[in-house]
Amino acid sequence: MNTAVLPRPSPITAADRLGLTVFFAAVLHAILILGISIHHLDFTPLQTAPQTLEITLVTRASEKKPEQADFLAQAHQEGGGNVEAATPPPSPPPPPSLPAPEISAPAPEVAVAPPKPPKPQIEEAPPESAPPPKKQAASKAKKEVMTQRKSAQHTAPASEQAAPPTSAAQLIGRSMEIASLSAQVNDSMQTYAQRPRQKFISAKTQEYKYAAYMEAWRIKVERIGNLNYPDEAKRHNLSGSLILDVAINANGTLNSITLRRPSGEKILDEAAMRIVKLAAPYAPFPDEIRKETDILHITRTWQFLPGNRLSGK
Repeated sequence: MNTAVLPRPSPITAADRLGLTVFFAAVLHAILILGISIHHLDFTPLQTAPQTLEITLVTRASEKKPEQADFLAQAHQEGGGNVEAATPPPSPPPPPSLPAPEISAPAPEVAVAPPKPPKPQIEEAPPESAPPPKKQAASKAKKEVMTQRKSAQHTAPASEQAAPPTSAAQLIGRSMEIASLSAQVNDSMQTYAQRPRQKFISAKTQEYKYAAYMEAWRIKVERIGNLNYPDEAKRHNLSGSLILDVAINANGTLNSITLRRPSGEKILDEAAMRIVKLAAPYAPFPDEIRKETDILHITRTWQFLPGNRLSGK
């Protein structure tokens, strides 16, 4: 007996094939649609921000270049003033802007009714007790004056409303005044960035570091002064004493000379200042002095003695 073997039915049906086909088609379309907008993202670290450089505008320039600058500007400027901390110099103020000219609308015309003339008074025959004709004329003239004053008071406000508008020339003049005031304020502002440290010493100074430097300075000035004694003082046999305030920079250069008390002889005063200039430059400040001050003021009495000799007291 022959037995026919029938094929087993496939577990995958047509519905499964249709669903699988739809799934792959959806995935393919999604890849095509979304793939267009995908970009490569650069995750490299951002570069560090560049270092900034702050530049200050100064209103005044000096010929001398500072040894150590605290700020950058368009010109050299030596420090000065009375503050301890480093402060940037003030920048020039911006120019004042001209205000827009005001255009005033013309005042509306106000129609003023002409004053009503006074009603004519009918003169009646004066009774026996009426005042004389002279008094009646005076009272009539007084009434006319009062009527004219009332009419003038009604017409006055119309003329006051028509005030002349401000012209462009007046506005420009006011702006120029503001600019001039701004320039004056700017000129009086502080023109320094940091105050140089100053030290004042005299013959009574007890600190060794300053006393030693001043003694070496005095010896040098005396030596130069005796070698360059003024000829006019020799010829006229002049003598006298004076007080000088000599300011020395940290590098030994001469900063300024101030005559505190004159000797009474102009020749001696000028000779003393000339001798101080001839003796410059002086020794630079030692490290212990340089740490405390930038400018050293030495106040000293100088004597032109008989015998053509200069001495520092």
